[in-house]
Amino acid sequence: MMLDIFNIFTDTAVGNAQWVWRNIVFDVPWQQNYFWGLTIISLIVWSAECVFPWRKNQGAFRQDFWLDGFYMYFNFFVFSIVINGIYAVLGEGFDVVDVNMQSLSWFDLSNWHPFSQLLTFFVLLDFLQWITHRILHRVPFLWRFHQVHHSIKQMGFAGHLRYHWMENVLYKPLKTLGIMLMGGFEPEQAFMVHFFTIVIGHLNHANLKLDYGVLKYIFNNPIMHLYHHAYHLPAKHQYGMNFGLTLSAWDYLFKTAYVPDRNGDIELGYKGDLTMPKTFLRQLVHGFNQTSNSSQVKSSET
Repeated sequence: MMLDIFNIFTDTAVGNAQWVWRNIVFDVPWQQNYFWGLTIISLIVWSAECVFPWRKNQGAFRQDFWLDGFYMYFNFFVFSIVINGIYAVLGEGFDVVDVNMQSLSWFDLSNWHPFSQLLTFFVLLDFLQWITHRILHRVPFLWRFHQVHHSIKQMGFAGHLRYHWMENVLYKPLKTLGIMLMGGFEPEQAFMVHFFTIVIGHLNHANLKLDYGVLKYIFNNPIMHLYHHAYHLPAKHQYGMNFGLTLSAWDYLFKTAYVPDRNGDIELGYKGDLTMPKTFLRQLVHGFNQTSNSSQVKSSET
């Protein structure tokens, strides 16, 4: 039994490592090349930051620039090799208890128009992520891990993917859950959703003054998301606000939206962020070794 589990894990991990390498050497279709897609999007958004910086006193190589850059590739590629192996083992366990893609199915998308399939897939997954993001701020144990992301003191595109590996553990099953709710269906064009969310996520954290006009009520944007990272929060939003990852509509719908002005010159972080380790390796264990008096509530304004 243990040998079977080990083989499942290693086969999946090796397969994912080979997939990452095929991305790097252009041995996958260009539209599904997640490694170079991430790299090109990052270079474009970073160039925009350099040419049109919102906060003029922030350099192109801002504080923790290289740390955040490392997080990008670690969370998307290195850690995925390990976690996918673990999920493959867990998947075998679900099969044993007869849990399958039809168990939680709400509807069948297979006969829908491709655009409707893609839109439903995108909206459902984004909503599940929005809910999880709120939970990360409300549950003290989970907030400890999310502090890694909120320890950013200067916003930049790569901050989008600076997050503790435990968040991967939490978010990864959401996609599986979303697919299960759709009867196990995942659109062939799902890569379009992937790249679109990377673009929006990079822009949200970029040093750019954008709100997309009337579309700000639909899509998250750099101005809105800046205040999600604000150190000082209004009392009615003591657990945070502007939780949208790609869509801002959930925050306007559930009254968690808050954009007081467009100044941009605000302090970022959370109460106690000076205790956050400065190195990647020490941040890997952050959250597991914190004392129970670590606050989940960021600094609030009365």
